[in-house]
Amino acid sequence: MTATTSRPRASRALALLAVVPLLALTACAGVTTEAPAAAEGTAAEEAPTSVSDALDVSTSPDQDRVRTTESAEAIALLPDSWKDEDEIVVAVSAGSAPPLGFLADDDETPIGSETDIAQLVADALGKELRLEVKAWADWPLALGSGDVDAVIANVTVTEERKETIDFSTYRNDELGWLVRADSDITTITQREDIAGKVVAVGSGTNQEKIVLEWDRLNREDGLEPVQGPEYYEQFADVLLALQSGRIDTYVGPNASLAYQAAISPQDFAVVGTLNGGWPDTAQIAVATKKGAEAAPAITAAINHAVEDGTYLEVLQRWGLESEAVEESQTNPPGLPKTE
Repeated sequence: MTATTSRPRASRALALLAVVPLLALTACAGVTTEAPAAAEGTAAEEAPTSVSDALDVSTSPDQDRVRTTESAEAIALLPDSWKDEDEIVVAVSAGSAPPLGFLADDDETPIGSETDIAQLVADALGKELRLEVKAWADWPLALGSGDVDAVIANVTVTEERKETIDFSTYRNDELGWLVRADSDITTITQREDIAGKVVAVGSGTNQEKIVLEWDRLNREDGLEPVQGPEYYEQFADVLLALQSGRIDTYVGPNASLAYQAAISPQDFAVVGTLNGGWPDTAQIAVATKKGAEAAPAITAAINHAVEDGTYLEVLQRWGLESEAVEESQTNPPGLPKTE
C-alpha cells in the first residue's frame, strides 16, 4: 500500500462520509456513512479489536497515488487524434460512495479508487492526468461531445451502451453480503444460504430482483422463505439494523460493503459475493466514445498496470482486491438490453 501525506485513521474517515440515498447498480451505487457506535457484544472473537487493525485510508487532498510506468505497447495503440495531446481528460464522479469517488477533506479534490485507476491509465499512456468531476447524468453528453476523453465512474458494460461507447474493463461488477462481525452466517455463496434469513436490500435495485428470484426458487424447492426482504434507503440505517440484530444480512454493491468491512472489521464482515449481473456477468469499464478508437490503447494501459502489480496495489489501497480482473478486455459481452 502506497503511503500518503496524511493518513487519518478509519474512525475519522467514517465520520466524514455523508448519508445519501442508495442508487441502482449501473449508477454509482451503494453508499457508506458514519458508522453507528458498536453494539455491546458485536465483535467476533477473531475480529480485530483496535481500529488501528483496520484499513488505513487517507482522505487528504494530497493523495500520493500509486504510479506506473509508460507502456510502449499502449502508446503505440493510441489513435492519431490523441498522440499529440499532452494530457488525458477523464470524467469521474465525486458524489458516489467511498471508496469509488468522493471529495477529499478540502471538499474540492476528487479522490478514490476511480481516480487512482485514471492515474494508472494516464501514466501508461505517457499523459498528464486532468480530472473533471461530472454528475452521473452528465457524463454521457460530456463524452459524446468530446469535452472529456474517457469516463471512469463505475460504469457497467451493457449492450445498449456499447452502441455509442467503447469499453475497457478494469473491475468485476460485484454484489456483496454484509453481516455483523459476530454473525452465525459465515458464508453466502448460493441461494440456499439465504433461506429463512432476514435479508435487507435497497428498493428498486438489481439486487432486490436477485433476492426475490432466489427466494422464489428456494420456495419452489421447499426451502424456508426469506424473512422480508426488508427495505432501506439509508446505509446508516442498515448498519444500525445489523448491529441491533433486526436483520441478518444486507446485499448491495460490494465496493462500498468491502470498504465498510475493511475500515471497521470489528463491526462488519462481507461473507460472500456474486456478480451484479446475475445470472449474467457484468463488468465495470473505462468508457470512451465509439469511433474514437481509443479503447485498445486504454485496455493495453490497464493490462500494463496489471502485469507490473500497480493495478492490484490500487485495489488493495481501497479494500477492493476481491473485484480485480485478471485481464482488461475491450468491449466484452455486456448486460443484455431490457425489453
